Amino acid sequence: MNTAVEPMDKLLNYRISEQLYAGSRTLVYRAIRESDQLPVVIKLLQQEYPTFNELLLFCNQYTIAKNLDLPGIVHPYSLEPYRNSYALVMEDFGGISLRDWLNKKMASNQYTLAEFLDIAIALSNILDGLYRHRIIHKDIKPANILINPETKQVKLIDFSIASLLPRETQEIHSPNILEGTLAYLSPEQTGRMNRGIDYRSDYYSLGVTFYELLAGHLPFESNDPMELVHCHIAKQPNQFKIQNSKFKNEEPIPEVLCGIVMKLMAKNAEDRYQSALGLKFDLEKCLSQLQEIGSIKSFELGERDICDRFIIPEKLYGRQTEVKSLLDAFERVSQGSTEIMLVAGFSGIGKTAVVNEVYKPIVRQRGYFIKGKFDQFQRNIPFSAFVQAFRDLIGQLLSETDAQFEQWKSKILSALGENGQVMIEVIPELESMIGKQPPAPELSGSAAQNRFNLLFLKFTQVFTASEHPLAIFIDDLQWADSASLNLMHLLMSEADIGYLLLIGAYRDNEVNPVHPLMLTLEEIQKLDATVNKITLLPLVRVSINYLVADTLSCSLALATPLTELVFSKTKGNPFFSNQFLKALYQDQLITFNFDGGYWECDIAQVRSLTLTDDVVEFMAIQLEKLSIETQEILKLAACVGNSFDLATLAIVYEQSEATRADELWKALQEGLIIPTSDVYKFYQQHSLVNSQNDYGQITITYKFLHDRIQQAAYSLIPDNQKQVTHLHIGRLLQQTTTANERDEKIFAIVNHLNQGAALISDELEQQELAQLNLAAGHKAKSATAYAAALDYFNTGIAMLTSNCWHSQYNLALILYEGATESAYLCTDFEQMEQLADVVLNHAQSWLERVNIYSIKIQACMAQHQQLEALQSSTKNPQASGSTFAGTTHPSRHPTGTETHPNLAQW
Repeated sequence: MNTAVEPMDKLLNYRISEQLYAGSRTLVYRAIRESDQLPVVIKLLQQEYPTFNELLLFCNQYTIAKNLDLPGIVHPYSLEPYRNSYALVMEDFGGISLRDWLNKKMASNQYTLAEFLDIAIALSNILDGLYRHRIIHKDIKPANILINPETKQVKLIDFSIASLLPRETQEIHSPNILEGTLAYLSPEQTGRMNRGIDYRSDYYSLGVTFYELLAGHLPFESNDPMELVHCHIAKQPNQFKIQNSKFKNEEPIPEVLCGIVMKLMAKNAEDRYQSALGLKFDLEKCLSQLQEIGSIKSFELGERDICDRFIIPEKLYGRQTEVKSLLDAFERVSQGSTEIMLVAGFSGIGKTAVVNEVYKPIVRQRGYFIKGKFDQFQRNIPFSAFVQAFRDLIGQLLSETDAQFEQWKSKILSALGENGQVMIEVIPELESMIGKQPPAPELSGSAAQNRFNLLFLKFTQVFTASEHPLAIFIDDLQWADSASLNLMHLLMSEADIGYLLLIGAYRDNEVNPVHPLMLTLEEIQKLDATVNKITLLPLVRVSINYLVADTLSCSLALATPLTELVFSKTKGNPFFSNQFLKALYQDQLITFNFDGGYWECDIAQVRSLTLTDDVVEFMAIQLEKLSIETQEILKLAACVGNSFDLATLAIVYEQSEATRADELWKALQEGLIIPTSDVYKFYQQHSLVNSQNDYGQITITYKFLHDRIQQAAYSLIPDNQKQVTHLHIGRLLQQTTTANERDEKIFAIVNHLNQGAALISDELEQQELAQLNLAAGHKAKSATAYAAALDYFNTGIAMLTSNCWHSQYNLALILYEGATESAYLCTDFEQMEQLADVVLNHAQSWLERVNIYSIKIQACMAQHQQLEALQSSTKNPQASGSTFAGTTHPSRHPTGTETHPNLAQW
């Protein structure tokens, strides 16, 4: 304890007496409130200008703790403005950190087993209180536990990262920025465990704390963050180190107490204690024996460990063979191979859950796992899933140490050379890593495609090495655009990459032999690439029986009647089975008998239900149980995409973000949508944060738990309103998007407007939409997504008036030129010829026909029609002896955007 008070501004109405703590982020002082001489503790942020996240976490601890009426937490009195931040004023009960107390006790050899048990029981009571208030603390450790040395009263502090949601999903981040304290982190909090975070995460951290209190040191100790992550998810703590520890005048630690710690620290949450009261019962039994007979005898743990919360286990049932195939593939990749693993099956069959099992070996090999998915309602956004995946990777790299970041930056710049801007055009987040890059030289057609292919390979190769193999998971390949399928083919065709596992999941019931995905996979197999396939079938009845029995904590025999009902309704689909059980609980057909301590199900009433066998229809019925406001916002969210942000919803719903956040809260609690980061907590204390600093645009993003939920929400929109809804969204996005944002959001805006294009009757708005499609087409073409570009150009052409070559000449010319070239690049030569003929018949000068002749020549050469190419070239007297590839009208920018005054903004 430092009694010398650091110089600081006088805090209104408080007299500082001593400094208790000085960390890298916070300062803690003991003080007296001058108005009533009340002793208080004041916590401040260290930085004079705190970041948004620092301020958010600081306010979060006040917001949560102020509403907790629990004796086992340090109560906040107020949150007061101080400089550019806040001062958190809390009660002072004379406590010091448990770590400081433990160090003093051990140093003086005054620490007793009875004292440990008293503290452990007190902590069990505190966690039971948090459980009752449905709060996950997420940072249990000795530094956040205070004890009064005289009274031995124990209290918990610091709810900075605590959650009010029953379950959270942790995305993969660098260990350097994971929430919580790495040494005490539960396996699921690492984001690499294929499990969500619930209240049992705190039990693991409590187990680590108990280990430290008993052994005098942590179960896993390392200066390497990734090694600590691996220890938490894969290594068992050394029980003998606890047993060999000795307290004052006592024998080594009893085996049953070690068993309690091991049970708390189980890797899977289902194997830990399920209730704090069950833990407390076992600890009190230990203390009672110690007091009565002077020792602790072994007994069966968890006899009173009963959970009254409805939780469906996240175990994988009946997938052992498939998981082994996936892990074997990653082992081979870790030795230097490149492979593709296809995971096929119906929607909801558990493809993503199986794929996520690859987390553990990736951590062991220090590899990178990135993922993206295609969206059923946004299918023509080029490379969307690959862009998501590499955004994910860049996010991980940005959180590395400064030294590691510089190494990655250097490697990427070396690989991309002077063409870095080409990749930034596709992955804008890359600019935050390598900085602004000079414009890349303009190339046309196949030259641009070849350059992009080479750059993408070099870029990917940066991240594939024996020291860090790369696994890329692309979900919902049945909705992939042709450019993305070409990327898959490209990655599998390059023999020199190595250390790459490409995992692709798709719904095999939504593809046929001539589907673009299947044709691409057929071409990949011709390359002699290693292509593996897992087909997931519905779960058999016995697996569903285990699921039901584990959910209701009963025997397989007792679970059988409900199993039969679930299986007959869901046909073994895991997602449907989980949602069906959840609906029965929400409708109070499954209830917990508090008197008997067991779960009950009204089988007769369940049998009498007339429920649909269609999972989308079933989920739509569940959504209709939500408030009208929540339903409406989920319908709009479904239109936006599988992932959506609050700002966009506020625009399309024409209300404030705070209002939208409130209406989404129930959907968050029900687990229908999940936040992608902790920033969603901003609106739990937005009035506090807003009053201090302007942090600009805060992006709060969510995603649907499953495609079927998004699909169900979308189905709630009447069919005759879908076009109207998309048109409304597109118009609002167009109106509210700034000039600087337009290029990034062009696909989203255009896709919505195109879906409602049939409803646009105003000629000026039709022309605007044609211009927007022109911009989207050029953006797609520059990213070598030629099929998408062709769609946009053709849609733009459809928006032109019947006399467009007279009234909209420049716009028509550029759209037709773009469509002609894109058709050629898609090898759709028949459409190319049709489009080319239109231009040649309407162009006003030979100079404006040059590009079209150039394209026709290239198309002939691509089809090995040299004579026809020669004939095409001689039709233009200026073309003889010239090469027209990439030639443009001298008065136009290569993209054509300078010909029309309204096009310049795009």
